[in-house]
Amino acid sequence: MAEKTITVELRQRSNYQFDIEFSEGMPQLMSDEPAPLGEGKGPSPVQMLAASVGNCLSDSLFFALAKFKQKPEPIHTTVNALVGRNAEGRMRVLHMDAQIHLGVEASKLEHLDRALEQFQEFCTVTQSVGQGIPIHIRVMDATGLILKD
Repeated sequence: MAEKTITVELRQRSNYQFDIEFSEGMPQLMSDEPAPLGEGKGPSPVQMLAASVGNCLSDSLFFALAKFKQKPEPIHTTVNALVGRNAEGRMRVLHMDAQIHLGVEASKLEHLDRALEQFQEFCTVTQSVGQGIPIHIRVMDATGLILKD
């Protein structure tokens, strides 16, 4: 795939609230910092980062299984971002944990091992963010069986 520039525009609504425009035809999203800075009326930047990581991982796993004509849906993903102070005392995302739950039992999916081996490599966001923030990824099937840890 050739290089491509993605543009997102943010327009301040008030204080820590911003309207985010992705592209024409897509709905806007309002972000806001949680209290005490903001009012928590929209997702915070950290929540959007965690959502981007989880969304990309979910898409990538779905893509890897769909290549083998497998149907893992519905996929449910949870991402926990640990926020704390770095060595300089600045607030940072220190670590992320992503848990991906497949909607079916592992036994119903062919080529699951191959998909699990490679799906992370397709994830543009997680591979990029992971260069600066450690990300632990766990995949489970519909019964809770851990498939990748």
